[in-house]
Amino acid sequence: MRHLRKIFLVLCASFLGLMLASALGSDVPLLSRLALWSKGASFSSSAAGHATINSGNEHVVAAGASLGGSVPSPFPSAEAQEVPRTSGVDTGAIPLARRSEEEERTIQIYKRAEQAVVFITTITLSVDPFELFPEVQQREGSGSGIIVDAERGIVITNLHVIQDAHKIEISLVTGQTLRAKLLGMDEAFDVAVLQLISPPPSLVSLPFADSARIEVGQRVLAIGNPFGLDRTLTAGIVSSVNRTVKGAKGRLMRGLVQTDAAINPGNSGGPLLDMEGRLIGMNSAILSQSGDSAGIGFAVPINQIRRVLPELIATGKVLRPQVGWIIVDTSQGVMVRRVMAGSSAEDAGVQPIERAIQNGPFQGFVRDFERADLIYKINGTVVRSREEIEELVSQSAPDRPLVVVVRRGGISGQEREVTISPKLG
Repeated sequence: MRHLRKIFLVLCASFLGLMLASALGSDVPLLSRLALWSKGASFSSSAAGHATINSGNEHVVAAGASLGGSVPSPFPSAEAQEVPRTSGVDTGAIPLARRSEEEERTIQIYKRAEQAVVFITTITLSVDPFELFPEVQQREGSGSGIIVDAERGIVITNLHVIQDAHKIEISLVTGQTLRAKLLGMDEAFDVAVLQLISPPPSLVSLPFADSARIEVGQRVLAIGNPFGLDRTLTAGIVSSVNRTVKGAKGRLMRGLVQTDAAINPGNSGGPLLDMEGRLIGMNSAILSQSGDSAGIGFAVPINQIRRVLPELIATGKVLRPQVGWIIVDTSQGVMVRRVMAGSSAEDAGVQPIERAIQNGPFQGFVRDFERADLIYKINGTVVRSREEIEELVSQSAPDRPLVVVVRRGGISGQEREVTISPKLG
C-alpha cells in the first residue's frame, strides 16, 4: 500500500510538470487548462503563438492575454511583442459644458458687476475705562461697498459697516487698496457715503434700476464679501417688498426688499441686482438666530438711497421733519413722554408725562400722567402706535403744519386740537 501511494504521487508530480511546461509555451492560463482538461479538452499551439482549445462541440481561440476576453493570463506567448506605454491622458482641448441661456446671462452680469463691488476694511480704536493703565485697543472689521460714481470715486455702504471707524481702506477688484473718507451718513436708512482718496481712472460704477417696479418672484443676484471671501455671488428671488425691520439701536427701517439670496456677515453694503445687472438695492440685514444666512435677507431699495444721496454728498446728513418729542406706546395708546426745549411740540403746548423742574442748581424731572397728552389723530388719521406716528411725521412736507388731536391724561380724557410745524433737523 505504501508503494502504491508513492507511485501515485510520482505520477501526479509528472503530470503537473507536463502541464506547467505546456503552459509556458501557450497563452492559456494553467488554471484554465486544468479546468478545461477536467472536461476533456485538448490543447495545441499554433505557429502564430495562439492556443486552440477543443472541448466537445466548442471551439475557442485564445489570443494574447485573455481567454474569451475575460480571463487574464500570467504567461504571455513567446512571440508577444512589448507595447509602448502611454499616459492615457487626452492632451486635446476639453470641451466646455453646455450652458443655459440664464447661466450665460448670470456669468456676464457677474463679470461686469464685480468690478463695481469693493471690499471695505475698517480699524476702530477703543480704550477700556476700567483698566488701571488703559491701552488703546485696535479692532478690525470688514464689509462690502458699491461704486456708484466712478468719476468722483463715490462708494455707498451700510453705516454699521464703518461706524466709529478711525481708518477706512477699500480694496478694488484689481487688488489695489485705497484710503477713503466719510462724506455723509443717514441712520434712518443705515447708509454711509464714502469717497476714495485719489481714485484711479479705471473705476466702474453700477447702473441704477427703478426699485419701485420690482415684483415678488423675480430673480436677483447678490455680490459681497461674506466672512472675508471677496466678491462672492449668490442667487435667489425677491421674497417680498415693503418690509419693516428693526435695525441698529432699535431704529425701524421701512420699505425694505426681502430676498432669499444668501446674505451673511460681510455681505452688508453689497449690491442686490436684477437680471439686467442693474442695482435695485443695498444688502443690509438678515433675520437669523445663528447670525448666518437663513434665507431671509433685506436690502435698502435704491430709490430710497437715490433720494438722499445728493444731500449726503453735499451736506453729510439728511434733514427730516422733527417735532421734538419722545413718544411711547402704552396700554391706552401713544403718549408723549418728554418734550424738548425750544421744539415745535413745546411751541404748540403739548404736555408730556415727564416735566423738567429746576431746584436751585439742580435739575430733574417729575412725572404727571394726569396732565400728559395722548396722541389720538394726526391730520385726521387715527394713530395707534409710535411707528405710525413716526411714519406720518417723516412723510410730512416741511412747509405743511401737522394738525394733531390729543387727549389729556389718556384715551377717555378731554380732547383738544393743536397745530405743530415740524422743523428740519
